[in-house]
Formats: sequence, structure tokens, C-alpha cells
Amino acid sequence: MATTDTVYNTTTTTAQEPKSRRWLIVPSENLEKIRFVIKVIEVLLSFVAFVMEEVVSNCLQCGPLYFFEFVSCTAFLFTLLLLILLATTLHQRVGIDSWPTLDFGYTVAMAFLFLIASVVFATDNGKTSLEQGAVAFGFLATVAFFVDLIYFWKIRGFPCRKGNNQPTDQTPRPEAEKLNSNGTD
Repeated sequence: MATTDTVYNTTTTTAQEPKSRRWLIVPSENLEKIRFVIKVIEVLLSFVAFVMEEVVSNCLQCGPLYFFEFVSCTAFLFTLLLLILLATTLHQRVGIDSWPTLDFGYTVAMAFLFLIASVVFATDNGKTSLEQGAVAFGFLATVAFFVDLIYFWKIRGFPCRKGNNQPTDQTPRPEAEKLNSNGTD
């Protein structure tokens, strides 16, 4: 009886110890340390570009300013959201299975949108130091997004290609076997 208690107590006491939960899981299967740092830089550069653009008090042609505002604000908020999701366990609760594809597609879209917005705002602004600073941070954010893309592609390849996805399940199913047998069994 004493040996059973010893075995029972050792197995139950270790199970009762609280697990240490980390809220930040970098590196993970979705985000390496280097890409985590790049995404933090994207968030910061987008935020600075957005704040500098918001401080501009008047504009002659406001269309480029508003487009740059939209892109920089969107880049800041959605990159921050993506960073939080990928760097924590929250991505497991969202129900999205293809995080690499989503991350790659989003980064491509933001890189080109930031490039277009920065070029348009650079060509048509009031030439104030705030506007030129916002444009400079817009181009820096663009570079950060493109660096993220290149690094992602170098490490993981193109995520939308069939060869890069998880292997398909080739296990034959009973229904398929019945259909293939043509009732000759």
C-alpha cells in the first residue's frame, strides 16, 4: 500500500503545480524574433508618420494628405493588431488556419499602399517641415514593410503556393473506396 501511495502522490502532486504561462510567445511557428523586431519597427514608423501628418494644420491640396493619413493610420492599427495576435496565444482563438498567408498578403498590401501614399504625398504637399518629415517616415515605413516581405520570402518562401502549405491528407476514405469498387465486392 505504501508503494501505491508514493506513486500516486508523485503523479498527482506534479499535476497540481501551476503552469507558468507566458503571454509573449516569440519565436513561434508564425513569428520569428527578427520578424518580430521588424514588425515593431513597422508599427513605430507608421505611428510617427501618422502623428506627424496629423499635426499638419492646413493644406492646399488635402487629397494626398488624407490618403497618407488613411494609409499610415491603417498600417499602424492593423500591424499592431497583427503583431499582438502573432506574438501571443490569441491567434489560436481567432479561427484562422493560414496565418502565414494572411501575414504575407497583408504585408504586401501595406508595403505597396505605403509606397503609393508616400510618393503621392511627397509630390503634392505644402513643403513644410512636418509634411516632409511625415513623408520621410512614410518612406522608412515602406522600406520596413518591404524588408519584412523579403525576409519572410527568404525564410518561408511564397506562402500561397501549394507546395508550401501543409501536406494534404492522402489517407483513403471508406466512402471513396466504395465508390471506386463499383459494387463488385
